[in-house]
Amino acid sequence: MAAQASGFRVNTNVAALNAYNALTDINSQMGSIQLRLASGKRINSAADDPAGFTIARKLQARSRGLSQALNNVGDAKSVLSTAEGGLQNISDILVTVKEKVTQANNGSLGNDELTAVVTQVADFAKEIDSIIGQTKFNGQQLLDAAFTNKTFQVGADAGDTLTFGLSATIDSADLGINNLTTANIGSATTLTSVDSAISKISTELQGVGSLLARLDFKESNLNIQITNMDAASSQIYDADMAKEQMNLTKLNILQQTAVAQLTQANSSPNVVMQLFR
Repeated sequence: MAAQASGFRVNTNVAALNAYNALTDINSQMGSIQLRLASGKRINSAADDPAGFTIARKLQARSRGLSQALNNVGDAKSVLSTAEGGLQNISDILVTVKEKVTQANNGSLGNDELTAVVTQVADFAKEIDSIIGQTKFNGQQLLDAAFTNKTFQVGADAGDTLTFGLSATIDSADLGINNLTTANIGSATTLTSVDSAISKISTELQGVGSLLARLDFKESNLNIQITNMDAASSQIYDADMAKEQMNLTKLNILQQTAVAQLTQANSSPNVVMQLFR
């Protein structure tokens, strides 16, 4: 409550001091609001709202952690998509190899024709090995059975991880299509080996596809969480521009009236001079 004083005491102009204090308080409030309008933030320092500042910082930290987790999910998807591309190419080659092996099991073919088929299949086998060597991500080979137990942080909390690998051996030797000759190119054993190879690649593709589908769900969930975290942080941290502008308008009026009252209070002691006339 402002101090009260008689208008006939001039040594201390209490009315002017009260008006000055009110004007100082108004100017301080205006400065805070102008900073909020300039920065767009309701909290510009911890002193503005210590509790709110702490909560908002935690929300922001979690949001940034989730954003990085989202990037990690994107990297994991890129790894799997790269591997899927290589596996799809190998699968296509194996389907062609099956066609050629089936062709070779044809009694009408002579030795020259069988030799041509063997040469073609040998070239396909080399291409499979080439694809395996070229399918890389960040310098890491993905299809040579060395990409195993890779862990990706896919959430903001400890333990929110996904570990997977591409550990199957799928080179031409393991798939059983290298070193074929005219004598065995059309055999039932070779055909069985090719069918087994196709099945093996299909199983790998199925696993990659399942992981990609799982990561799609994680990506969607992370986007929702990030939006919710940012919305909660904004509610605490960001300024309501319309409200701040309304308060500034009110304070502008109060500032003018406070200046007017200060001027009047400074002139009030002049009344005392009338007593000496």
